[in-house]
Amino acid sequence: MLILNSIHDEKLVELLQNGKVGVIPTDTVYGLVAQAANPDAVERLYGLKHRQQKPGTIIAASVEQLVELGIKARYLKAVEHFWPNSISIEIPHSINYLNQGTGRQAFRIPNDEDLLALLRKTGPLQTTSANHPGEPEGDTVARCIEYFGESVDFYVEGGDLSGRKPSTLIRIIDDAIEVVREGAVKINENGEIQL
Repeated sequence: MLILNSIHDEKLVELLQNGKVGVIPTDTVYGLVAQAANPDAVERLYGLKHRQQKPGTIIAASVEQLVELGIKARYLKAVEHFWPNSISIEIPHSINYLNQGTGRQAFRIPNDEDLLALLRKTGPLQTTSANHPGEPEGDTVARCIEYFGESVDFYVEGGDLSGRKPSTLIRIIDDAIEVVREGAVKINENGEIQL
């Protein structure tokens, strides 16, 4: 079992670029991750979570990375003022292996310099919380190992993340903001971030 001690380990970039799937500390909770541009790796990630019609979140270092992935710039430009932040935003797109045929998916540009440094090297990552459906989120690497064991290729130690909340999940419908999941960032009824 491969356990890396830092998100800055160059081996992590190599593993992700080679289609490996593993667990890393994100800006919110531990996430199961794979390179978003790799359909086989994404399919394997979804298989580990037994998820269908429930796509995870894609994290990226910039809007430009998401455009390169194939997401329409006009959708991203309308919401980029929310980023970088722990806000995931549902955006329509037609990349079926990523959105599991739902036509939309959440995206986030994290406000975490360590994670952004990794994303600049790997490109966008498909993520989902490191747990099984209905189980508590993996808040330590040990808990994540209990869930996934040898079925993933690597784990990155990031300490105890039990104090962290998941990202706030929103969707934009006809210029109105709907908060799908309350999380790390509060958003008021006018769609403004509350400090």
